[in-house]
Amino acid sequence: MNDNQLLRYSRQIMLPQIDIEGQQKLLEARILIVGAGGLGSPASIYLAAAGVGSITIYDDDEVDLSNLQRQIAHHTSDIGTDKVISTQRTLKNLNPEVNVQALKQRLVGEQLEIAVASADVVLDCSDNFSTRFAINSACVKHRKPLVSGAAIRFEGQVAVFTPGRNDSPCYNCLYNYDGEEQQTCATNGVIAPITGIIGSVQALEAMKLIMNIGETLTGRLLLLDGYTMECNTMKLRKNPNCPTCGIF
Repeated sequence: MNDNQLLRYSRQIMLPQIDIEGQQKLLEARILIVGAGGLGSPASIYLAAAGVGSITIYDDDEVDLSNLQRQIAHHTSDIGTDKVISTQRTLKNLNPEVNVQALKQRLVGEQLEIAVASADVVLDCSDNFSTRFAINSACVKHRKPLVSGAAIRFEGQVAVFTPGRNDSPCYNCLYNYDGEEQQTCATNGVIAPITGIIGSVQALEAMKLIMNIGETLTGRLLLLDGYTMECNTMKLRKNPNCPTCGIF
């Protein structure tokens, strides 16, 4: 770690739970983020600022005017630009030392398997069930920690799934996919800061996983009601008959 890095990350390094060793783990980490929207924006920004060495972002969409209310990695001048390129530009401006790979495509099939297998931690910042279940399946298969977030209206939730730990369920233990798509911000609305809060929590959980510090949300579901500002945590149990993780 050079002098500039010691200064840039000094406020983290001074934390006894992190110190030089924890910061070095961040600098060597590889994080995969699926989705460069409301959750992927704050998550990627804080991870880049914190010094995560390599961030790979997948998204197949372009920046639209309606995105700018909450997707803080993008700016008015980015309208019409690929979200991954806009995000990459923002992260590099913030921290040029971070290796940011931006891929404009929906992450599916063999490419999904390769991307998950290459990551240390995966952040699901997507907005549809089919993608969420595919990411979960790949994380279970390759034994990769998954930080899952969702936000809509005034509500948000975060959970961590760490395959291989006896107490950890997977996303499929929590939700069953019947082919119907979940409610979206486009049809139900969302208040801007809720995506920032949830995305930031995802970043924090990812950092804790990388540095192996604190208590993560493994086996728990964090629920935030921004309207009443109430926060609750539900304990999650592994489903022994789960079609995804029950076979491992």
